[in-house]
Amino acid sequence: MSKKSLTIDGKVVVADSGATILEAALANGIYIPHLCYHPALPPSGACRLCLVEVEGIRGVVTACTTPIAEGMVVHTDTPLVNRVRRAALELILLEHPLDCLICSKNLRCELQAVAQYIGVDGLNIERRVIEPKINDKNPLILIDASKCILCGRCVSVCNEVRKVGALTFVNRGKETKVGTFFNSTLAEAGCRFCGACVEVCPTAALLDKDGGWRTLSEREAKIVPCVDACPAHIDIPKYLAFICRGMFQEAVNVIREKAPFPRVLGRVCVHPCENACKRGEVNEPVAIRLCKRFVADLDDKSWRTKIRRLPKSGKKVAIVGSGPAGLTAAYFLAKLGHEVTIFEAESKLGGLMRYGIPEFRLPKNILDDEIEEVIKLGITVKCDTRVESLDSLFEQGFHAIFVAVGCMQPSKLGVEGEELAGVIDCLSLLRAVNSGQRFDVGRRVIVIGGGNSAIDAARTALRLGAENVKILYRRSRAEMPAGKEELESAFEEGVELIELAAPVKIVREDGVLKITCVKMKLGEVDSSGRRRPEPITGSEFILEADTIVKALGQKPSLPADFKLDLNRNGYVKVDQNLMTSRIGVFAGGDIVRGPSSVIEAIADGRRAASSIDIYLGGEGKIDDELTPKLTPNPELGYDPEFPFLRRVECSKLEAQTRIKGFEEVELGFTKEEAMREANRCLRCRLRLTIPQPTLPPLETKYKQLSRQFA
Repeated sequence: MSKKSLTIDGKVVVADSGATILEAALANGIYIPHLCYHPALPPSGACRLCLVEVEGIRGVVTACTTPIAEGMVVHTDTPLVNRVRRAALELILLEHPLDCLICSKNLRCELQAVAQYIGVDGLNIERRVIEPKINDKNPLILIDASKCILCGRCVSVCNEVRKVGALTFVNRGKETKVGTFFNSTLAEAGCRFCGACVEVCPTAALLDKDGGWRTLSEREAKIVPCVDACPAHIDIPKYLAFICRGMFQEAVNVIREKAPFPRVLGRVCVHPCENACKRGEVNEPVAIRLCKRFVADLDDKSWRTKIRRLPKSGKKVAIVGSGPAGLTAAYFLAKLGHEVTIFEAESKLGGLMRYGIPEFRLPKNILDDEIEEVIKLGITVKCDTRVESLDSLFEQGFHAIFVAVGCMQPSKLGVEGEELAGVIDCLSLLRAVNSGQRFDVGRRVIVIGGGNSAIDAARTALRLGAENVKILYRRSRAEMPAGKEELESAFEEGVELIELAAPVKIVREDGVLKITCVKMKLGEVDSSGRRRPEPITGSEFILEADTIVKALGQKPSLPADFKLDLNRNGYVKVDQNLMTSRIGVFAGGDIVRGPSSVIEAIADGRRAASSIDIYLGGEGKIDDELTPKLTPNPELGYDPEFPFLRRVECSKLEAQTRIKGFEEVELGFTKEEAMREANRCLRCRLRLTIPQPTLPPLETKYKQLSRQFA
C-alpha cells in the first residue's frame, strides 16, 4: 500500500494512503481523544471528541472520518479544538453517572480515562446520583443502560463485524437507546452470546457477569473458561472448530498436543470444561467430552510423523507407577530424549485406569491401544516389580525419579462390623472384576458412598447378578460428587439411592448382613463447600444385604524407605515444580492430590515431565505443534435457531441389555451429531481477536476529578 506524509502538531508523519487522521496519529504515537472510534469498527464520528483543525479547511473536522492527504497539516490542540471538544464531553456527561469518573472497579472504562485526559473543570456538570438501569436477564452480560453514551460500538460490532444483527438503535431523539427489534429478548433476536459487544463498550454499560480480571492471563481465563478449567489446558475451542469444519484428524492432533490419552478421556474424563462452558448459562453446555471421543475414535495416527523427538540426552528417569500421571510423564520425557523406565507393581500397565474403571465405561482394548502408543517411544517397562526403596533406583544410575503410585489403601467407615465377611472395599471389587476374576455379590448389594467409584461399584454389582442394588449416601443427591451422566445411567439400570443416611453398625445374622443406618439432615456449610450432614436422633433403621461395598475413596500408602516428607493427611509434600523433599525425586497424581481424576493426573504428569527436564538440564518445553494455526472468521452470521439449539444426547445401549454384561454403554456420536454439537460452541475465544483501543497517556487529571466529585 502506498504511503502519504502529513504534519500533525508540527511532527511529520507517514501513514497508509487510506488511513484517517485519527489512525495516522495513533499509529505514530500521537493521541487524539475519542470514544466512538474503535480499531475493529468502521468510523462514525458520533462522539465528536476527536475533532481537529486542518489547515485549508474551515472549522473543525472529526479525525476518525477524515482521510489523510499528502502534505496535510493537522492541529489537535488549539483553543477552538479544545473548546468544541470539551462541549462534546459535557453533552456526554450530562446524562451519565459521574461516579464513573472516579470509580476504580472497571479497569477498562475508556470514558473515565478520556474524561480525565480532557479534564472536566469548568464544565456545566455537577455531582449527582443517577439510578442504575440494570438488566440482568441476559445469561452472560450485565447491562446498565444509565451508563450507555450511544457511541454505537456495540451495534456496529454486532452488525458490521459479527453480521448477527441482534442490536440496533430504537426510538428517536432524547428517547434513543440501544436495544433489539420489537423489544425482543437477545435470544429471540438471534444473539450469539459472543461477547463482542462487551469487548468494545467504552463504559460500564455492558459488563461480563463473571468479569473482574486484573491481568491479561486472568482476562483470557474468564473469556475462554473451558480451557482454563481443563487441568491439562487442552485447546478445546480449537478442536471444536476443526470438528465444525469436518477436519477430524486435526481435532485429534490438538488433543494429542497436550495429552496422550484422547480415547480414554473421551470416555471417562470428568469434563470440568463442560461445567465452565458459557453455553451452559444460555441453555446447556457443549458436550465436549463426547466430541473428543468421536474424533479420538477416528484417529489415523498420522500425528506420529509430526511429533518432535529430541536426541538422546544421556539421562535416565525412573517412573514409579503406571497410572495416567506416570504414563503421561513417561510419554513427554521420552520425546525429550531421556531414557525412561516404568516400574509397575501390577502385571499390566494402567493403574486405576485399568483396575479402577469398569469395562462398560472404558473398554480395555482402547486403554491397551493408547498405552501401546506411549511405550512405542522406546520406554522400558518392568511390570510385577514393586519398588520399596528410591535409594536403590539412584544406585541403578537413574538421575531423576517420578513417584506416581496413586492411593491404593481403602478408607475405613469407622463403624462396628466393617471387617466382617461380605463387607468389601470398592477398589477390591473393581480390581477383581477388571482382572477377570469371578465375584459373587449375592442378590442384595448396598454401596456406601457418593462418588464415581460408588456408582461404578453399584453398576458392576448389577452386572454380576445382583437383583437389588442400593447406594447409601449421607448427603442429598444434589451434593453427590459423582458425575451426572454416571448417576443417571445407574438409575436407568435400576440402582436405587437412599440419600441423607449414614451407617452406624454392621452385624451378620443367619448369613445376612444387617446394617443399621441413621437418617441425616444438612447443617452449615463445611470445609468441602457442602452442607455438613448431621444425624437425626432416634431415626435409626436397618437394611439387609448379601454384600456391602465401601466406596469412600482411598488413602496413600508409601514404603517407609521412600523417605519422603508427608503432609498431615499422609500425602507427599511437593513444591510448585512437583519436587519432593528429596532432590531429584518428583511426585504427582493421587499420592499428592488425594483421589482425583484422570485429567488431573495427566496434568500432573505434564508438569512433572517439564520440571524433570529442566532439572536434567533441558528447557522444559514438552508440547508439540501438531496442527496448523486457524485463522478465525470474525463473522458469525444471523441464525435465529442458534440460541435455542439443544445439547445432542449420546445414544446408549438399552438398560436391560447392558446390565447383562460389560459391553460399553455409551455408543458415541455420529459424524452429523458431533458436527452439530460442536457448532453449539459460542466461540468465546473470537473475542480475544478484537484489538484493544488506544487509551490516553497515563498523565491524567485524576486527582482533580477526585476532589471535584468526591
